[in-house]
Amino acid sequence: MLARSTLVLVCCAALLPLSVLVAVGTGSADIPPLDVARTIGAHLGAPWEAMPPLRDSIVWNLRLPRVLLAALVGAGLAVSGTVLQAVTRNPLADPYLLGVSAGASTGAVLVLVLGVGSLGLPLGAFTGAMAAFGCVLLLLGRSLGSATKVVLSGVVASQLFSALTSLVVVRSGDAERTRAVTFWLLGSLASADWTSVGVCAATTAAGLLVCLRYARHLDALAFDRETASTLGFSPRRTEMALYGTTAVVTGALVAASGAIGFVGLLVPHAARMLTRASHRILLPSSALLGAVFLIWADTAARSAFGAQEMPVGVLTALIGVPAFAVLLRRRTATP
Repeated sequence: MLARSTLVLVCCAALLPLSVLVAVGTGSADIPPLDVARTIGAHLGAPWEAMPPLRDSIVWNLRLPRVLLAALVGAGLAVSGTVLQAVTRNPLADPYLLGVSAGASTGAVLVLVLGVGSLGLPLGAFTGAMAAFGCVLLLLGRSLGSATKVVLSGVVASQLFSALTSLVVVRSGDAERTRAVTFWLLGSLASADWTSVGVCAATTAAGLLVCLRYARHLDALAFDRETASTLGFSPRRTEMALYGTTAVVTGALVAASGAIGFVGLLVPHAARMLTRASHRILLPSSALLGAVFLIWADTAARSAFGAQEMPVGVLTALIGVPAFAVLLRRRTATP
């Protein structure tokens, strides 16, 4: 079993850089992967001949930040989904369970409607995400250990902040801003730049390290809190740390990409089927699979329909809804 899990992890780790090279070269102007590698190497200080300025700009300034952001968002959402499914013992949990996505949407919409400008959008979205998480904690009170109450509190927070978002959009009365808000809410990586890549890289890496620190605890919590308490750690403190970590990671990612659904719901299940291992292997496997999945989903969204780009959140929903239906049917059929 360990050999199989290690093989899956190695294959995913090898597939990720290959996916980056091919995805960066895919678009209205196709660029061979070797030329992409040359451009990246030249910018990183390798003694390679630089590409012509136009192609160099396409690779380094336009496509590479977007592909890297897709990888980071996919990895972060997948890790958050893996953690939440274990902590809540609910295989249908995802990173938006805590109402973080709805809160981030409200914060982003307020920034767009108030006309603060694009520089304030990530901060507004992150502030809204944390406000939603605070609302969930307020509703939970001392019932943090109840998975059912966590889910219900997340639903309540999501409905509250979704209603606030709709109210702000309706009251704005600006058709152009409404279109911008709608496109952002559907999930898009079109605004990717090196700043957003840096922020998401730091957040995702820190979140993964924290979750790996609690990998043994996650193995126990996936069964029940009583089992976890016999291992010498406080389930409540662990749950609080993990809920907080997933909320911060998801808030930062949603601030950069909008609401991209189903990645954190489906990828952890795929990783479990492939590895069948503990969370020490499952977490990095989920991160790598999530990164590869969203890279290719975004590549298809921006290139499969010619000049008309589709928000990647629409494509992940089109893929995720049928997969979710199958998952739900299997769960219902299980005695």
